[in-house]
Amino acid sequence: MLPLILNLIWLVGAWLRIKRGAQFFQIEEYMNARYLRWLLAVRARALPVRPLVACLAGIALAQVLSNEQDPQLAGLVLSFAAFVAIIPPSQAPSKKPLVLTSRVKRLLVCAGALPLLLLIATQLLLANLALATAALGFLSFLLAPLWLVAANIVLQPLEALIRRRYLNQARTVLRNINPKVIGITGSYGKTTTKSYLRDILSVRYQTYATPKSYNTLMGISLAINRDLADDYRTEYFISEMGAYVEGEIERICQLTPPDIAVITEIGPQHLERFGSLENIKQAKYELIRNLPPDGVAVFNYDNPYIRDMIVRNYPAKRLTVSREISLDEAQARGLAWIASDIQERLSGLSFTATHVPSGESATIATAIVGVHNVSNLLLCIALARHEGIPLKDIAFRIRSLKPAESRLAHETTAAGITIINDAYSANPAGIISALDLLGMHRSGRRLLITPGMVELGELHESENRKLGLLAAQRATDIILIGKSQTAPIQDALKSAAFDPNRVQVLDALQDAVAWYQRNLTAGDAVLFLNDLPDTY
Repeated sequence: MLPLILNLIWLVGAWLRIKRGAQFFQIEEYMNARYLRWLLAVRARALPVRPLVACLAGIALAQVLSNEQDPQLAGLVLSFAAFVAIIPPSQAPSKKPLVLTSRVKRLLVCAGALPLLLLIATQLLLANLALATAALGFLSFLLAPLWLVAANIVLQPLEALIRRRYLNQARTVLRNINPKVIGITGSYGKTTTKSYLRDILSVRYQTYATPKSYNTLMGISLAINRDLADDYRTEYFISEMGAYVEGEIERICQLTPPDIAVITEIGPQHLERFGSLENIKQAKYELIRNLPPDGVAVFNYDNPYIRDMIVRNYPAKRLTVSREISLDEAQARGLAWIASDIQERLSGLSFTATHVPSGESATIATAIVGVHNVSNLLLCIALARHEGIPLKDIAFRIRSLKPAESRLAHETTAAGITIINDAYSANPAGIISALDLLGMHRSGRRLLITPGMVELGELHESENRKLGLLAAQRATDIILIGKSQTAPIQDALKSAAFDPNRVQVLDALQDAVAWYQRNLTAGDAVLFLNDLPDTY
């Protein structure tokens, strides 16, 4: 009986680890290699210490008791050790918790069946060998993350069939509705620009945009099948297109063939996955390459990598925008739209948007903050105006726009503390706007809470040093989350002679939140700059 109980304990532990691992398997888009890279990056993920110690100690003690002819007590010791081993470690709240999609459910059932089959085999073959049962039970528990990989391989033919069915269904839906498709891509600024453009186009047109960060092939197909299947009124479909490797945007374009393309920024976001900025540029250009000859491309001219795309002279209709170039220079270079007289206050942004060829202009005012958002808004203005919406209507709609979730959203708490939430992600362009906004607060302490920037590959150290130097100029207090990845920021703060008594390095975001709640008062401000992905 005890071997069976012991096996059941290990089985429960394996299932708990499988479910926990499924969250990261989903984040890594069910790709075995990426998931295994995440798993093996930290020893404790693949080989947790507490279960190992508990199991080895239990086996050693059980061996002693077995030698003393007390097998019942030995079995109880092994069961208790297994129970201690499978207790899940405490986890910080997930930024992207597991979504129980149909695919995840299939994966969990298949992965959970594998250790169950091992339990049955163990019980049949080793029912009277408690120590062997303990060892195999622990092995099954230890291999729990790999059960997911095995299940994914087993289910691959079925998933391929289901994926084709979903994609074909989504293509049929789009053909029936036949909207004008707008593809948006870039290293950053995609989701923000998408939400602004959706709201602006909605002034005149029935517009649908893929929700949140549904920017993968299957995510977009899910959105189409779920939200558009019975909606034949949609005139514009905005498809946010993300990519970790070359070819992903190409596949999305095959699902949602674009009529219009928008390129926001090219930079080192996900550089460690792409390998180089040139690879990133080529991956994003897949959107332009998939435009028809009579399509429209809208480019952020201020980005040098995007300028390289523009000179390829495809398609014929190219709208270029800039917030850095003067009117005379813009005329000489043939730009479409520029922003001038840019002003940023705590209450929001204002600037003049000018159509260079015609001279048509309007004052744009919005509660949105962050100077980088001037470029995002210009892209939307250029496109909306091209699609026939009067500039005055565009300007009026922009007045009521709100920031995308966790992207420079700011509010004042009941205690009078200003919270600037830029926690969704951080990139070398966006951090300047975020820290400049923090620096505008002059009535109290200015606290920066950040884990730094990640996924920058070989630029990790240099870009985070820049973050540290800029933070030293804008913040009065700094809390860094995680010692290792924030080391370049720490070095930069030392070189800038920032008061070390005003710098803390903590292990978890919750600790930083608790500190600011204890120490900040009315008139103070706190900037949450980036939040580490769950895979970190």
